[in-house]
Amino acid sequence: MKTYALVSSAVAPVALIGGWTLAARRQPAGFDSAVDTISALAARGATDRWLMTVALLCVGVCHVVTALGLTPAAVAGRIVLALGGVATMLVAAFPLPVVGTSAAHTVVAGAAFGALATWPAFAWRRRDPGPMALRPTVSIAAALVLLGLVVWFTVTLGTGDRVGLAERVAAGAQSCWPLLAVLSCRLHTRRAATTHSPAQVG
Repeated sequence: MKTYALVSSAVAPVALIGGWTLAARRQPAGFDSAVDTISALAARGATDRWLMTVALLCVGVCHVVTALGLTPAAVAGRIVLALGGVATMLVAAFPLPVVGTSAAHTVVAGAAFGALATWPAFAWRRRDPGPMALRPTVSIAAALVLLGLVVWFTVTLGTGDRVGLAERVAAGAQSCWPLLAVLSCRLHTRRAATTHSPAQVG
């Protein structure tokens, strides 16, 4: 696994959570992060919308870089992760209008959420023992949890109840799983090196 994957996977959640926190503070009184979406922070007409736009672009780039460097994962999973990163960048490229919705924004946002929720299910490899995060049961369980959070967010879009909270929980979890996968691979590599190193003679 490439060392830069650790940096990119660690920067992604910091950029996302830091971005929505800073951008929310710049909004006029009445903005509620538990109700208003992340996309609203980068929408045309939002105060200092560049903050969330840059954050989304950064997160997208980080996911692509992590996909390139996470070589212990299956190629299919890495491709889906990279596609999620590209879709995240497109979310920034197709912001919401001042009023109403945008079909392009809805499509790329849906693609980003879908790819970043399902990539763990494609990333596992049959290795005994392999990195914990890349074992079949763990990878599939992670995908199911991430998908469940996306479903929760989707339901709130229809009910209008705590939409912002549901989106932030789902997006935050998706941004953290690549980091957990990278850390799991590094831990596995260190343990393997220790196990196969020559015994020290005192």
